Amino acid sequence: MNQRLFSFIGSNTGPWTVTAIHAVCGESLAAVDRIEMVAGDAGGTADAAWILRGATSNERYVIRTEKDRLVEKQQGLGRPQATRAALIPLRKNDAWWALTQDERREIFEAQSTHIRIGMKYLPAIARRLHHCRDLTSAEPFDFLTWFEYAPSDESAFNDLLHELRSSPEWRYVDREVDVRLIRHTA
Repeated sequence: MNQRLFSFIGSNTGPWTVTAIHAVCGESLAAVDRIEMVAGDAGGTADAAWILRGATSNERYVIRTEKDRLVEKQQGLGRPQATRAALIPLRKNDAWWALTQDERREIFEAQSTHIRIGMKYLPAIARRLHHCRDLTSAEPFDFLTWFEYAPSDESAFNDLLHELRSSPEWRYVDREVDVRLIRHTA
């Protein structure tokens, strides 16, 4: 089994209750009541309205000092107080993928300050990025980002998204869906 592959299953079961699904740009996802994130390939889960797959990978646009700061400051997923989550699948347009790696880095950080923006919200907001583009040509998104945070940090999370979506990098996004979730604790 690929230890880096994750499936996000949108159905009527799962530990995360969907509170909203909003198409930021492009087509939305079908409405579901719950989401389950599982390690590996979920296959053809019978009651799923949709299954999104992505694999964790190396950080592609960071330099060493940025990576070290991120690792030092970020906390992991699954913290007990982090009962809110967001799944944000997005796809970038052909113009983005026609750029070279260094041109994408220039837009990602030098122009958009993506990493600096994200650092402001650590450790309150944890995240894990999943790459989809290299799995199969049938994947509907390029990236799936999973965020977790405490209810008291929801306003900060919204500020994070506003800053990122206002950056030059987001001119290259042609499909983005914002799925908000709650995990109920016993």
